[in-house]
Amino acid sequence: METGWWSNYTTRVEDRCMWPGIQCNAGSVVVINLSGHGLNGGITPQIGSLSNIRYLDLSNNSLVGPIPSSVSNLTNLWYLSMASNLLEGPIPREIESLNALEYLNLSANKLSGPIPTQIGNLSNLRYLILAKNNLSGRIPLQIGGLSLYQLELSHNIITGDIPSQLNSQRIDLSHNLLQGVIPSRFGSLTQLSLLDLCRNNLTGMIPELPIYPKKLNLSFNSLWGPIPHGLLDFPPETFTGNKDLCGSIQGFIPCPSTKHNLAVIILVPTLLFLISIFPLVIFILCQQYRAKALKHNPSPTKNGDLFSIWNFDGKIAFEDIIKATEDFDIKYCIGTGCYGSVYRAVLPSGKVVALKKLHRLEAEQPTYDTSFRNEINFLTEIRHKNIVKLHGFCLHNRCMFLIYEYLEKGSLFYALSVDDEAMEMDWTKRVNIVKGVAHALSYMHHDCNLPIVHRDISSNNILLNSELEAFIADFGTARLLDPASSNRTVIVGTYGYIAPEFAYSLVVTEKCDVYSFGVLALEILMGRHPGDLLSTLSSSLSSSNVQNFMLNEILDPRLPPPRSRKMVGDIAFIAVIAFACLRARPKARPTMKLVSQEFLHANSPIAMPLHKMSLIELKNHEMFMSNESHR
Repeated sequence: METGWWSNYTTRVEDRCMWPGIQCNAGSVVVINLSGHGLNGGITPQIGSLSNIRYLDLSNNSLVGPIPSSVSNLTNLWYLSMASNLLEGPIPREIESLNALEYLNLSANKLSGPIPTQIGNLSNLRYLILAKNNLSGRIPLQIGGLSLYQLELSHNIITGDIPSQLNSQRIDLSHNLLQGVIPSRFGSLTQLSLLDLCRNNLTGMIPELPIYPKKLNLSFNSLWGPIPHGLLDFPPETFTGNKDLCGSIQGFIPCPSTKHNLAVIILVPTLLFLISIFPLVIFILCQQYRAKALKHNPSPTKNGDLFSIWNFDGKIAFEDIIKATEDFDIKYCIGTGCYGSVYRAVLPSGKVVALKKLHRLEAEQPTYDTSFRNEINFLTEIRHKNIVKLHGFCLHNRCMFLIYEYLEKGSLFYALSVDDEAMEMDWTKRVNIVKGVAHALSYMHHDCNLPIVHRDISSNNILLNSELEAFIADFGTARLLDPASSNRTVIVGTYGYIAPEFAYSLVVTEKCDVYSFGVLALEILMGRHPGDLLSTLSSSLSSSNVQNFMLNEILDPRLPPPRSRKMVGDIAFIAVIAFACLRARPKARPTMKLVSQEFLHANSPIAMPLHKMSLIELKNHEMFMSNESHR
């Protein structure tokens, strides 16, 4: 604001009331609503001079820096929102002076440090929304003294126990590092309508609550024991990821008849675990000499289960996996995909691996089981430096997981969505990511015995290592192209990447992957999904503003413009290839083999400044424009 509207705003008092989004009463500003006005810069301490203001909304802008302590002067303020900005630093303790405050929303920023205990002095506060920050420490006990309607602290790194004194109609503490038990006192909150405690490290049994919320999520903790009778009508997803719960809900084992005997309740999870892994351990011992044979040609046992844990030096064992993850404890979980959770495990050798594990509820569904086995079939047969490596697998009716190489940087989608990660991914690295994916797809389409079509190329399924090299992952929906088959299938893939012809023909070809690659290549250049750009180019080609749309205008603004002539040429070259891959007619698109070969050429055929290259010219570039179809 210091570099934006504020310098003009403070010139003349009478001018203030003329600004859009500002309302005055008797010459004094009482309302400022500048949500989504494109504001940038820092919040000036002079904001504290607006002593009569009652409503301040600066949300959905690009404000940076700390929240000034001078906000404590706004003692008449009842509504304060600075959500969805880039604010950082701690929440000022001086906020306790806002005695009239009823609504406080600082969510979706980069705020850090503990939640100030002084918030507990805001006796009129009804909405406390601090989600999606980097707040740490414990939940202050003082907040328990407030009578809230909404308490939203999700997606932080808050630790410690949940204070039993919390009093709110809607409580969301999900995606934190909370420990301890669920307070039984929550049952006395007669107006409780939402309770979300998912993805924490909560332990103990689910308490018997006299009053249950309308919406409940306790998934992905370390809860154990029987699911209370009053909760049995909730869907199974409410409790998924708590491996030691029991009850008459799909995906969970029935509780023992002596469920009221505490000693039995404590012993049952342990005994069930030992019983479940006993046949697996025996199987390992009996089959250790056959492991290498199973590696490339796994065969079903008489029960229909597959069990083969291996890697290229033969040193991964089932016991190592269980020990390294403490039997897949939630604290080792680093992400959740479409049909399983991913865990990070450090083996006794020091080797770090990633484990994709099907939840028990999902393992009982044929679709997920098929996807898991599909991924094994492909990744045990193909080898390419830009395709994620499978080190082993376990397919058993009680335990299903895959063992991959661990890729430190996670998904390309994550890297592009976080500013710090995106800026680390400079133009050289982005060009190499596009090339790596192109070479891997060319290998799959043209160098395997039968062509392999991935069918779900997206930024979520491209993983990055510590050097920001790209690896294609998630082959659960991949398919072999059989010349003797019609290759008709159901629609799979990620919305925004699916080739248009696939939606109406249901026939999968390599050109479906080619289209998805085109979307991905533009996404890497732009730093975001190119959906809006593609809609504009396809619907308004004759419009003058589209005709004059230059390449430099769509590049990721978080990176400085490329300076070297070679890098400018590479970026333009990728844009040309991307547009060629996105042609409506599948036969007009180049093959991935042709794209891969073009990337191996030393020099780009394009040599002019980025600001002189229009998108229409790049889209209609002569490259790949020959009359012959690109089959």
